Amino acid sequence: MNILDKIVLHKKVEVQAAKELYTIADLQKFENFERETYSFKDFLLAPDRTGIIAEFKRKSPSKGIINDQVTVEEVTNGYADAGASALSVLTDHSFFMGDKADLVKARKANTIPVLRKDFMIDEYQVFEAKALGADIILLIAAILTPQEIQLLSSTAKKLGLNVLLEVHNLEELQRSIIPNLDAIGVNNRNLADFTVSVETSYQLAEHIPTDFLKISESAISDPETIKQLKKAGFNGFLIGENFMKEKNPGGAMKEFVAKL
Repeated sequence: MNILDKIVLHKKVEVQAAKELYTIADLQKFENFERETYSFKDFLLAPDRTGIIAEFKRKSPSKGIINDQVTVEEVTNGYADAGASALSVLTDHSFFMGDKADLVKARKANTIPVLRKDFMIDEYQVFEAKALGADIILLIAAILTPQEIQLLSSTAKKLGLNVLLEVHNLEELQRSIIPNLDAIGVNNRNLADFTVSVETSYQLAEHIPTDFLKISESAISDPETIKQLKKAGFNGFLIGENFMKEKNPGGAMKEFVAKL
């Protein structure tokens, strides 16, 4: 059993516990449930933004603690000030030290789209994402069937949420493409063994239909890489660890953006 399998098994238990705490009817009464979501596309393609989806991440299964000394407000504000097009906030606690409260705080402190970064396996989590204040949900093709992607994405669309589908290879991409998606992200990290290679993005770029925004995720630590990815047709770039490993992630992003 690889780490992804372990995460999914644990997530099923977590979701069941969450359902016992709040019903979907309860979630629909949350203050954020009524807010109008931001358009991922508008912010990603805005000329005054960078295309960077900047991530708040305290820990990862492969690296351990990355940075647990900063607050979600100070980091996400720093990212937004540095020109982030969107924010990615980990809400998985067991493996990434994330928290649902982090997403609520990031939403309250910022006026750009927020992605709920988690392992979505149940329709309940889509309602929960909306209630927490997310604008975008992540669907990981490696852990979902085409039918599950269809169900979760159509629920997201009904709630006004943007959908980012994450793929790791051509097989996942070809079996998972449906009209309900806003963006397709190529994760340069192999979730089974955590090795990274930006080559994955270049290999899949031409196979992603032009109807969708193209996002490259992970393994981006050099502004030159973004310049090359843009030439390959990518609109967005998810970066977390590269900024989070610094004492001041927002400042690190500002320095990075100055070189773009």
